[in-house]
Amino acid sequence: MKGDIDELYERIRRGGIERADAFFLVNHPPLLFRFADELREDTNGDIVTYVVNRNINFTNICVGNCKFCAFRADKKRGYLLTMDEVLNKVEEAVENEATEICIQGGLHPDLRLDDYCRLVETIKSQFDVHIHAFSPMEIYHVARNTGLEVEEVLKELKSAGLGSIPGTAAEILDDSIRAIICPRKLNTAEWESIIRTAHRMGIPSTATIMYGHIETWEERINHIFRIRELQKDTGGFTEFVLLKFMRKNNGLGKLVKRDVSFEEDAMAHALARVILHPYCVNIQASWVKLGVEYAQRMLYFGVNDLGGTLMEENISRLSGSSAGEYLSPEEFERLIKDAGRTPRRRDTLYKLI
Repeated sequence: MKGDIDELYERIRRGGIERADAFFLVNHPPLLFRFADELREDTNGDIVTYVVNRNINFTNICVGNCKFCAFRADKKRGYLLTMDEVLNKVEEAVENEATEICIQGGLHPDLRLDDYCRLVETIKSQFDVHIHAFSPMEIYHVARNTGLEVEEVLKELKSAGLGSIPGTAAEILDDSIRAIICPRKLNTAEWESIIRTAHRMGIPSTATIMYGHIETWEERINHIFRIRELQKDTGGFTEFVLLKFMRKNNGLGKLVKRDVSFEEDAMAHALARVILHPYCVNIQASWVKLGVEYAQRMLYFGVNDLGGTLMEENISRLSGSSAGEYLSPEEFERLIKDAGRTPRRRDTLYKLI
């Protein structure tokens, strides 16, 4: 048996994991946890990273109908930040040593490509920051609203100063699940196509999964293997971020009758490390979704990054997150040291600062 386990670990270490291996590890959590922690140590050592950034949700006006969203509003009840309001937020972030501005918002029916480019250009003209902005769904929406191909939209945004894109809107990359939880959202093939196009154009992205709702372990495993294949083809993912479903104040939460246990959280993070090794080496736990204490504990299950300071966060908060909207660099440093690891500040593309 020991020989079989050693052979399995060696196959995973070489990047040769198969779906059957992943299912085996789900049924043997202690082994999964051991493998994930060993791979993390071999790849990242004891360094745990974080980024000083600010999150700006520039509008909550949205034509979508995602069942997991408590952020969306119509034009009568919603908001759209003015340019001055955005710039004030960026200035405050820069004064607090932020190197990244993350911009995401609802699918506003009236905004066109020029509006998005103007937003990026104006920030870049006044501040030396990395703009990490606009999910594949937002890019798809802009292309549709403006009557352009996705590649043209990305070309213009990159020219305006876009540095990278968040790989959100992935949720679960399974169209039968998406038909239930986000029926108006782009489908799996469209999400993958936009990511491939961005990576081909030199625009890196994160990759994400939203777990803990109606999906099964099979669908989670298939999702992570899709990310793995994309990364093998493009090399454009900077990190994989696990986003636990927030069940309050949204329609999907009414369909989900169970809470995700700590062990299940740990298994999801460990599985990401094991499946994605060695192609995607940064696995991030979301302190907003998990809470600060649980995010810290994920460092023992394959995680090497704790995300960003945010300074402001609306989407998770409105769906029930109680972790707060800001975690200072000092708190990151303490959390990481208390876990017995070495904290290092990074930029968006994982260059250590």
